[in-house]
Amino acid sequence: MKPGSLRAHLLAMLLAGTSLVWLAAAWWGFDDAQHEAEELLDAQLAQSARILLAQAWRGARADHGEAPMVPEPLDGRALHPYEQKLLFRILDRAGHVVVASTTPAPTMTGRVAGYADLRADGRDWRVLVVEDDSHGLRAELAQSLEIRDELAFLVALHLVLPALIALPLLGALIYLVVGRALRPLDDLAGQVSTRTAANLTRLPETGLPDEVLPLARALNNLLDRLDRALDFERRFTADAAHELRTPLAAIQVQAQVALASATDEDRRHALEQVLAGTRRGTRLVEQLLRLARLDPLASPPDAHPIDLAGLLVGIANEYPEASRPRIDAAAGTRITGNADLLAVAIRNLVDNAIRHVSPGHHVDLTVDTTEGIELHVDDDGPGVPTDELARLGERFYRGRDRLGEGSGLGLAIARRIAELHGASLCPRNRPEGGLRVTLAWPPD
Repeated sequence: MKPGSLRAHLLAMLLAGTSLVWLAAAWWGFDDAQHEAEELLDAQLAQSARILLAQAWRGARADHGEAPMVPEPLDGRALHPYEQKLLFRILDRAGHVVVASTTPAPTMTGRVAGYADLRADGRDWRVLVVEDDSHGLRAELAQSLEIRDELAFLVALHLVLPALIALPLLGALIYLVVGRALRPLDDLAGQVSTRTAANLTRLPETGLPDEVLPLARALNNLLDRLDRALDFERRFTADAAHELRTPLAAIQVQAQVALASATDEDRRHALEQVLAGTRRGTRLVEQLLRLARLDPLASPPDAHPIDLAGLLVGIANEYPEASRPRIDAAAGTRITGNADLLAVAIRNLVDNAIRHVSPGHHVDLTVDTTEGIELHVDDDGPGVPTDELARLGERFYRGRDRLGEGSGLGLAIARRIAELHGASLCPRNRPEGGLRVTLAWPPD
């Protein structure tokens, strides 16, 4: 069966099961109550039969001048089990008993016609008196309230008993149905419990009900994020350990040289190298920490509209006039994001370009709004070999700078910030020479 709505499936099964059980219980109760009613009616028919027989007997005896007689049970036995539960007698005008039940009814002399409750012989009775003035007859009927209550209890018990028996069956059925309907959740919980840091594979999404599928997808998205975060952490730890090893080793070597130097000049030179190594290590740690803070983010924090031209002017003014970038950007070009993060990314691109610009030349910052928004950072250096262009932006990849002072993280940080802002980072060689790195936002 094709998976559908868990709610609809559950309701359909519960309604079907409940209807089936309760219809069966109702039919059972109705049939049993009908049987009891038929038994009572049969008893009344039996009493009526005795009355008719007694009347026929009286008529026959009157014709022969004999006194009326109280009839005995036919063949010495009752016609029905409920027969003796109704007591009666019929009197003539003289107060003589014309016919009566085999068990005498309580005396009702002086009572008016109609229904009443009566206590006689230490028992409570429900009585009915009917007077037939046209024939000079008076009928007195009595039924024990104790027996009436017993009959009512039996009828009610017969009505309730099927429901009482059906109720636990219904509960068991609902338990089984709900358990079966919610089994996909149990299976999903079991699969989630097997996931560890070493096993973050996605949960299967096929064959799940509509209500469980969004949960499985959300868990898969969480597992993907955790997997990426752990992957970033593993790579960060491995790369940081590898990259910090070199400057720390250089600082140690230069410190040993300083200690072993015989002249002040050699010692001073060694200490200057120690300071340079310390600066490189400090910058590397700062870049690593910045990258570690960027990795878990899914979007830029505190995003707001930014004037791109104004941001570029502010960044350019941070540099000495001799190396200050030239800006070609129309005022009013606005993007949405975090100004501090974007400044870090642009500053990294500018620093990278300044290291390769020819003497006497400047880095150019150009904003193109022809298709979306594109920020070009141009230098007129030697460019990058074509086979290395695709790797620019990888962490700790320095390419042509592998012997320089760079850490290989500037472009990686810029690319990560671009991703957070929905932009792309694309480096390519310029036809006239040099490298162009483009930070591009797609059209709205």
